Amino acid sequence: MDREKCCVKLSVHPSRGLVDEKFIVLVQKVPPGFQLTVHSLHQCEDGHYWQAFAHHTANATGTVNVAEDPSLGGTYSGVEPVGLLWSLSPVPGSQPGLRLRKKNVQTPIEVTISVYQGHQTEGFVGQIPLASVVVERWYMAPGVRRISISEGGLSVRATLFLPPGPGRFPGILDLWGGGVNLMEYRAALLASHGFASMALDYLTCNHLQKTGNMAGMEYFEPRCAVCISGSHVQPVEGSVADIFAYCKKNASNIRFSEEKQIISRDLLPIPTDPMLKVDVGQLQCPLLLVVGEDDQTWPTYESAMDIKQMMERAGNGHLLTILSYPNTGHLIEPPYTPHTRTSVFGSVLTGEKTMVLWGGEMVSHSRAQEDSWRKIVAFLMENLHGGRNPAAYLSSHL
Repeated sequence: MDREKCCVKLSVHPSRGLVDEKFIVLVQKVPPGFQLTVHSLHQCEDGHYWQAFAHHTANATGTVNVAEDPSLGGTYSGVEPVGLLWSLSPVPGSQPGLRLRKKNVQTPIEVTISVYQGHQTEGFVGQIPLASVVVERWYMAPGVRRISISEGGLSVRATLFLPPGPGRFPGILDLWGGGVNLMEYRAALLASHGFASMALDYLTCNHLQKTGNMAGMEYFEPRCAVCISGSHVQPVEGSVADIFAYCKKNASNIRFSEEKQIISRDLLPIPTDPMLKVDVGQLQCPLLLVVGEDDQTWPTYESAMDIKQMMERAGNGHLLTILSYPNTGHLIEPPYTPHTRTSVFGSVLTGEKTMVLWGGEMVSHSRAQEDSWRKIVAFLMENLHGGRNPAAYLSSHL
């Protein structure tokens, strides 16, 4: 198509929305049967570029609707309204082991959507697109307030997110696992859906470093709990130091893939000794477990099955809901987050950075993220709104 005669119209609606919101990418005013590539490009906060692309053919009216028309190839195939986001991957030549995570939730994820002539697979940087639009994806909705919290010389380190308006709001304590930084993006997104959500650093704060003990949580009485890719295996009443010692004792169980990626799912096998796992039989509130059946980091599926048996024996099996997803790995994130099968990970356990195999297959994992997030929010809505003590735990291992 002659560029001088080209007046391609590209629109994305909404161009500004939450990260868990779908959008419509519409290409218009191209010749019927015209072959084109719709491309997405994002530069993350550490400077690396991520891209995705889809091949399309315009219909008889010279239109492509990415939300309705199938991709014929590219980084995904078929009808995928948000495939241009969840199939993002580092551009060719990037350093290995990258993982896309938003650190500053007060700024949006900016993605440039572009249209190129023909079905292309490379060389996008050196070309001038037929049309481009920049879209914003936010974890914080307009009006959400972010409050940084620290007490006693950072013995407690957390960030509180409050929804717009005067409240009262149901509260959520958002806990992450073995990483070394305070992650805020999930708490920010929950606040965007009406929950007062606090992301708490309970593993790397000064209190833990000095005493080996996590900050006390005895004053929390949750009405429900959500556990994403977690496990109940840990020494009962043990300190963090005891948990780390238990992991080191089983270090010989760590395996490696053919690409020398760490597989740690056998590090903590499900024990028969009741002193080595949380007595979930005492649980008195609804519990939602979210697990990936291809988790290569933690035996989350086996843990969920053991938790089910323990709760059924104790007579509280009715409180348990399990969401188990085939071909899904460990890193079950909010929807439309790119799947990370392997990445460099800095462990709070050893302080070392290693290449870890998380598991999962891109399409199935992405489906699981979308489905589980919708059900997590519904679970929290059902159990927290209208309750006398509207509070919940939401935790994930990493």
